[in-house]
Amino acid sequence: MLNTPAAIGRSTVRNRIVFTAHLTGFAEDGLPSARHVAYYAERARTAGLVITEEHAVHPDDHPYEHMIRGHDPAVLPGYRALTEAVHAHGSLVLAQLNHNGPQASSLYSRAPVRGPVALPDPLFREVPVALTEADLDELVAAYADVARRCVDGGFDGVELQCSQASLLRCFLALPGVADRTGLLLRVLEAVRAELGDRILGVRLGHEDGVDVLAVARLLESRVDYLSTTVGVATSSLYLVEPSMHTAPGYAVDVAAAIRAAVGVPVVAVGRFTAPEQGETVLREGRADLVGFARGLIAGPRFERACVGCNQECVGRVGLNRPLGCAVNPRAGHELQTPRARTARRRVTVVGGGPAGLRAAATAAARGHAVTLVERERLGGQLALAAEAPGRAELGHVVRDLIAECRAAGVSLVDGEPDLDAEVVVLATGARPTRRWAAASDVRDVLDGSVSPSGSVLVVDELGFHHATSVAELLARRGCAVEIVTPGMVVGQDLGLTLDREGFRRRAHALGIRSITDTLVTDVGDAVTLVHHLTGRTEVRRYDAVVGALPPEPADELWETLRGRPGVYRIGDCLAPRRMDAAIRDGERVAVNL
Repeated sequence: MLNTPAAIGRSTVRNRIVFTAHLTGFAEDGLPSARHVAYYAERARTAGLVITEEHAVHPDDHPYEHMIRGHDPAVLPGYRALTEAVHAHGSLVLAQLNHNGPQASSLYSRAPVRGPVALPDPLFREVPVALTEADLDELVAAYADVARRCVDGGFDGVELQCSQASLLRCFLALPGVADRTGLLLRVLEAVRAELGDRILGVRLGHEDGVDVLAVARLLESRVDYLSTTVGVATSSLYLVEPSMHTAPGYAVDVAAAIRAAVGVPVVAVGRFTAPEQGETVLREGRADLVGFARGLIAGPRFERACVGCNQECVGRVGLNRPLGCAVNPRAGHELQTPRARTARRRVTVVGGGPAGLRAAATAAARGHAVTLVERERLGGQLALAAEAPGRAELGHVVRDLIAECRAAGVSLVDGEPDLDAEVVVLATGARPTRRWAAASDVRDVLDGSVSPSGSVLVVDELGFHHATSVAELLARRGCAVEIVTPGMVVGQDLGLTLDREGFRRRAHALGIRSITDTLVTDVGDAVTLVHHLTGRTEVRRYDAVVGALPPEPADELWETLRGRPGVYRIGDCLAPRRMDAAIRDGERVAVNL
């Protein structure tokens, strides 16, 4: 059913796959860039409907540095290039229009933010200027102006964001106001006048006290479709872009309820990672179209699965950097063409972790004769990490990489590597740091080498899933777990991937305790803890200590071969980092062979 056409208003999309709106960070001086064009065109090969990231409708809304200024007439050439590229694949393309209102920052505009009332958003904390009636008139005209520009730029219509970070949603959620929908209806009327028969849709969010069904019924006669989402930027962003701890399809109930209440097409979203999931939604009659964002970022043709790691997409955009993808190093770099292969070479890749698998698959796909040698476990640390609670989807990365290697003709062996090959790529990984003889490493727990019991201290010096996931595993086994970290919070980088809220809830339910701002200086019969802010020293006893410590590169083979032409090292044996860096290393060396 995904590949059947669907009517939206007076238009028809060639299939029911929607590439939904999300921030990319690709805008250049507020204008659509060539990077946008290539990125959206690549997804238009699969999606019948492409909805671009939000376009600011008014100069006073500039919450992100790299945002498309829809209010600037200079966007027109970029609009036309983007829409022509998407249309070339037979797909329709809409622009999402938005004003973030108080859910914004004055960092880039250097002007106050604006909102329904002079009350700060809990997340952004800036007190806005309350909009007057004259301001609202100007805002309605601004939406109409940008809609007209979108028509001139070749878009097939627009979508109004009324969901996770939107001034329109703020009005819908405003307590004590009789006419919450007045502004939205005025904007719809003004935009429709500019669009004519082109598509007009609204994305609604089910959160923050908004009666989404009542709003949907009100909009039914005014729009051509309704899209959905769950969560708001203020209080539940982790639901808007959830990590792998949230099951695919988690938000479908919202779409199903709206579809039962209205007669216009409804788009379902919910961390869909594979077309089969969308097929199920359509077959069950829960929606008319299915939205894929990260699923098509990771695999523009669904050739690999998004695993909800959020490292390079949500995490990078949250750091004001251009979007990428941990499992697809080409995402966001579609403009970059690998240099032509000059000759077929014999390549040995030593190590079958994510770096080695990526290097082998890409090199073989480019026509080289590749042998990958792995003596222990294909997937390396990634396969091991998939054993932790809620982290099983990491195994999909390993599965997809192995499948790519086999499809490309890589010879996967577990013997001795041929170090006389024309090219030798060392991806030998890293080993645990054994700082204290009395302590184990998180890897020892995951591979079953040790099975701690009783009271366990987990030392978090990495600030990511290493300590927190193993702490959960041990707590589920009945251990009394504490996590100690020199940082201000346990798992400090979980905030970037929107994993922090979920972990804190699970930790509370499991009784996991946290000790912050504290160094472990010795582990023996007892553990010596130093609170580094005050210098206070404390000695405690535990039945076991497990460390998540910075690992050491396993670079002995590199030391033997270094200086020889055609020898490269990648991944953790170069510098221990995370999955995205390992995969990026493997891609980089392979495309340059």
